[in-house]
Amino acid sequence: MGYIRAEEILPVEVIELIQQYVDGENIYIPRKVAHRQAWGAGTQIKQELSVRNQQIYKDYLAGSNVSELAIKYFLSEKSIQRILRMQMYS
Repeated sequence: MGYIRAEEILPVEVIELIQQYVDGENIYIPRKVAHRQAWGAGTQIKQELSVRNQQIYKDYLAGSNVSELAIKYFLSEKSIQRILRMQMYS
């Protein structure tokens, strides 16, 4: 996310109004609801995590225990347990 200088895009009146509430601080202006994207929509991360989680489940079914999986995938044991639960019920 990049920053844009307010004086480059906003009228002076709007800047002065904002300065009544926030003077010299950074603020975040959220996207309109109609323009929001779901998490991971712009990348392949959802698919990559799904593949990884399926592999964790396969490894578990093949005999690996939670501790071994946590070390192998660089995750906490709680994360492995959560992934296994999700895979079992999906």
